[in-house]
Amino acid sequence: MTAVAGSPSTAGAAERMVSVVSADQRTGRLVRSVVVTTRRDAPGTVVRPTAPAPASSAPPAPVNSAPAIAEAVERAATQHSLPPELIHSVIKVESNYNPTAVSPKGALGLMQLIPATARRFGVVDAFDPADNIQGGARYLRYLLDLYRGDYPLALAAYNAGEGAVAKYGAVPPYPETQNYLKLVARELRETAPAAVEKPQPQAAPVAVRTGDTTHVREVVGEDGALRYVSQ
Repeated sequence: MTAVAGSPSTAGAAERMVSVVSADQRTGRLVRSVVVTTRRDAPGTVVRPTAPAPASSAPPAPVNSAPAIAEAVERAATQHSLPPELIHSVIKVESNYNPTAVSPKGALGLMQLIPATARRFGVVDAFDPADNIQGGARYLRYLLDLYRGDYPLALAAYNAGEGAVAKYGAVPPYPETQNYLKLVARELRETAPAAVEKPQPQAAPVAVRTGDTTHVREVVGEDGALRYVSQ
């Protein structure tokens, strides 16, 4: 038995592979062979190559891109009733917007959360920008509530720990912490000048009294120096 296609003209035809089984005239055994045949399409039919699939839409921005970080900051600021400028300033000073930053003390990510603090405020992946920002914002909100809205004390505790603030009853006298507050204040001035209290001309620096933790305010002098005065 032989199954072989006809041989139409090649105009408008397409080639195809056909498996043919036929009896060998010498041995009488069935032999399988492959032949190339052509197929004619119906009159007027045009065979066209399959069109490529349309290109997919642009992929979403990486989670560590500037727009994604800005969006995460705005979302966290709204959820935790914080100025977005404050979160941005802390991120700038802590990690300079490096989501994979690791400090010598083991602080991680954009807002430099130590592992214990990250766990305390529900951070699963400290190197995930959105997760890190949420944890840092929760911590800032907690500290501001703890110190009754006192930004210098809250930021000092963020940098040096709540224990250091409790030990001194005020902003700890650590050079690193003092400089940290100055850097954050500078970033706040640059990102939101209106958010920083303008000093009164007659204001003079007053030493912070030990234990007077709820009536201390930040004053930025005309020379850019950061001071704390009691009310």
